[in-house]
Amino acid sequence: MVKGGRQGSKFLFAAVGAAVVTLAVALYIAWIVLNWRTGILLVLGVLFFSLIITGVVLNTIFLIREIRRNEQHDAFINAVTHELKTPVASMRLYLQTLQSRDIDESKRREFYDIMLADSDRLVGTIDQVLRAARTSQTKQLHLSPVDLKEVVEECVRLARLRHHLPPEALDYRDSARHTTVLGDLEELKAAVQNLLDNAVKYSGHKVQVVVELAQSGANQLAVRVKDEGVGIPPSELKRIFKRFYRVPNTMALRVKGTGLGLFIVRSVAERHGDRAWAESQGSEKGSTFTLELPLTTNESR
Repeated sequence: MVKGGRQGSKFLFAAVGAAVVTLAVALYIAWIVLNWRTGILLVLGVLFFSLIITGVVLNTIFLIREIRRNEQHDAFINAVTHELKTPVASMRLYLQTLQSRDIDESKRREFYDIMLADSDRLVGTIDQVLRAARTSQTKQLHLSPVDLKEVVEECVRLARLRHHLPPEALDYRDSARHTTVLGDLEELKAAVQNLLDNAVKYSGHKVQVVVELAQSGANQLAVRVKDEGVGIPPSELKRIFKRFYRVPNTMALRVKGTGLGLFIVRSVAERHGDRAWAESQGSEKGSTFTLELPLTTNESR
């Protein structure tokens, strides 16, 4: 109901804005016809009319943007609530089962593994929210020489474990001669891990992801993550890096998440003085995400 109400509000504001502009144009034309001989009044009328139209248009745009922002915030709150409640409810259920029944040792260990996985999911969600808050602030980076090859290899290994993937599902390739960047180790790990998690989640039933570490220029190193999943419409390629934003298609709605992963990736890239971007031929045609980072001075020579 809330979403429908806000959609109606957007159309209402747009319709009211269009009606006011139309009325103002009609009145202005009528005024010109009646007062065309008075030059000074005509000039003043043009300026006054331009100010009114500009104010109406800007006000309508502002209201529609605010409604969209509120919708994104609500979607984020709902997603985070789900991501927090689901593992907690699961752990509670297994703990109650262990408390009330006699369980054999093998089943008990299975329950422990599930609860550990749920706790990891819970911690991951909390870390994601906290990291997004930190990257929005002007917090000073803890810069040091980081071997990006080691970071990517560790993230690939963790992604295989977390998503229970066979080795061939995540194909890692390394063609870079120099792999040392000056960066914040924890932030770089978070950025690479978010790229991998995003690729796996949006791959659908068959996960086939290629992770490549390559030199993209004389002074830059790139991490490219290519999947064969749902793809991204061209009009959404820049929007997906906004905080809370999720592509409005059926697959994206089914995949659970906070809408913060790609925002963190771009924020980390920008805080390290470089960039991150996405490429896709469209829906159902896969995507390629690139995180570019500057090499250290010694290795860029």
